[in-house]
Amino acid sequence: MVLRAGVMGLGVMGRNHARILAGLTGVEFVGVFDPAESTPDFVHDRPVFRDLDEFLAQDLSYVVVAAPTVYHLEMGTRLAESGIHALIEKPVASTSEDARALRDLFDAKGLIGGVGHIERYNPALQAARQRIEAGLLGDIYQVTTRRQGPFPGRIADVGVIKDLATHDIDLTAWVTQQQYVSVNARTTFRSGRPHEDMVLAVGTLSSGTITSHTVNWLTPFKERTTVITGEKGSLVADTLTADLTYFKNGTIRSEWEQVSTFRGVVEGDVTRFALERREPLLAEHEAFRDSVINGAAKGIVTLDEGAKVVQIAERMAADGLLHRPSAVVE
Repeated sequence: MVLRAGVMGLGVMGRNHARILAGLTGVEFVGVFDPAESTPDFVHDRPVFRDLDEFLAQDLSYVVVAAPTVYHLEMGTRLAESGIHALIEKPVASTSEDARALRDLFDAKGLIGGVGHIERYNPALQAARQRIEAGLLGDIYQVTTRRQGPFPGRIADVGVIKDLATHDIDLTAWVTQQQYVSVNARTTFRSGRPHEDMVLAVGTLSSGTITSHTVNWLTPFKERTTVITGEKGSLVADTLTADLTYFKNGTIRSEWEQVSTFRGVVEGDVTRFALERREPLLAEHEAFRDSVINGAAKGIVTLDEGAKVVQIAERMAADGLLHRPSAVVE
C-alpha cells in the first residue's frame, strides 16, 4: 500500500517535512501547498500548488500542516472535511478551544490526527522513557527542563510558551506518564513584541512529581536539556546531541547514631548510554505513516494530547501575565 502525502506550508519545518516525505518508504510525495509568491515552483521535483482546491484534489492520503499556527484550525478543518488524515505541527492550534474543535472534528470523521511534538522521538528521551518504565529511577521526584537560545526570525504569531515550552510540557507528561494538575509562571517581554519571550514555570504532576521549565529566546547559546530525578538517581538528556547519562545514587553508610537516619544521597556511578541515533523527524513520520496504514493512532501524539498541551500553555501564559510588575497590586 502506497500512501499519497503532501505538505501545507513551505517554511523551515515545511521544507524538512517535504525532504522526509520525498524519501519515505511506502509514501508518494505529491507536492506542497503554499500561496506565497516567494516559494519555488517545485520542491524535490514535486509541484508547489498555489490553489488550495487544486492541492486537495490530488487524491491525498494525508497531509502535514506546517503553516503558521494561526492557520491550523482553518487548514485542519479543510483536510478533515475532505477526508484526509493530518499531521499538524505543534502547537496544534492557537487556542485550546480551536485544538479541541480539531480533535472533535477528526474523531467525528474517523480520521487519524497527529501533532508534531518532535521531541518525543528524540533518541535520548525515547531511551529515558524506556528506562523509567523499567524502574531505573524508581519513583520520579522532579523533572527540570532548559530550552534556551537566540530569537528565531521565523516565529511571529505566538510567544515562546506556545512555540518552545509546549515541547517541554508534552515531553514531561509523556516521559513520566503523568498529567499536569497545576502550573505557575513568570514571563517577560523584552524584545518589543506583543508575545512573551522568556518564561520560568513550575508545575505539579498527577503523581506528585514537581517540574520546572526555563524557556527563552533571549540567550546567545542554544540549550536543550532535561533532567529527571527519582529515588534511585537522575537521568540527564541532551536533545541537541541525543545523549543520555545516568547518575546513580551512591550509598551512605554511617555508624554515628545521631545522623544514621539521614536519607540523603551522594554521588555514585555515572553511565553514558550508547544509543542508536535516528533522525527524530523521520521516526515521527514513520509512526504517523503506520498509524494511517493501520487505521489506529499508535506511537503518535494524538490531537487530544496536543489540545491538553495548549491548555497548559495557556495557563502558563495567563499566570505569567498575572504576575507582571504592572499587574501586581500592593
